[in-house]
Amino acid sequence: MKRTIIKIDEEKCNGCGECVTGCHEGALQMIEGKARLVSELYCDGLGACIGECPEGAITLEEREAALYNEIAVMERVSEEGNNVVIAHMKHLRDHNEMGYFNQAVNYLKENSINIDLSIFKENKNQMFNIIENKSEHVSACPGSRTMAFSKESTEDSNVNREIQSHLTHWPIQMHLLNPLAPHFKGADVLLAADCCAFSFGDFHGKFLKDKKLAIACPKLDSNKEIYVEKLTQMIDDAKINTLTVMIMEVPCCGGLLQIAKLASEAAKRKVPLKLVVVGVEGEILQEDWV
Repeated sequence: MKRTIIKIDEEKCNGCGECVTGCHEGALQMIEGKARLVSELYCDGLGACIGECPEGAITLEEREAALYNEIAVMERVSEEGNNVVIAHMKHLRDHNEMGYFNQAVNYLKENSINIDLSIFKENKNQMFNIIENKSEHVSACPGSRTMAFSKESTEDSNVNREIQSHLTHWPIQMHLLNPLAPHFKGADVLLAADCCAFSFGDFHGKFLKDKKLAIACPKLDSNKEIYVEKLTQMIDDAKINTLTVMIMEVPCCGGLLQIAKLASEAAKRKVPLKLVVVGVEGEILQEDWV
């Protein structure tokens, strides 16, 4: 897929190695006296190494490159000690890459790596809400804190006549959610275009029940490349069971299916992929495995 990644001008590179120390992810190494990009998986494309280069040999470009993998980076930097891990996470925080930051925090908790996360608290109006509960994760605002919850059935209740919700977690928007949150592990996932729940009357009962939800708008959302990466992580790392993509019949909505297909192609695992198409008047026009 196309994404932002660094480019090194070997003629300008003087072999000083400053960029290597500036790259906390370990994407750069000195080889034969020149800085080399040794792993696209480790390059986050944020350009921290650019400021370390005295010769201006490093620039950013958009090109076909392997997806950045935060879990792979954490596996590598954790072997080099807590100071390297902290430097990496500070790098993510300073660039407001909270999705990756959240994944890093979850990695620490899941692997029982003891780092005092309070060092990332900046002031009483802290930008980051560090949660110590292992079932939760760091977030840029309280509204995007990961939560899992269960609901008692109200189908036979004589008191509560409201239609039952089958939503089991929060957040649900693709930019906000953590693809490695516990509720996604081994789950059947429903990736729905924003308009679907408003168009199809029995969205919860027919499609959301027993599934974990993610929503997105393929027309209006920005930086959709992160959606491909998150879905790939759901498939490979969270090991989801199935992926259902629910879109509207309008042409722009087809982009969500394309995102899912790109993730499926990038993933090492293969999972069944279903397409559901909803008409603008609320009818189901298509429901097939693709």
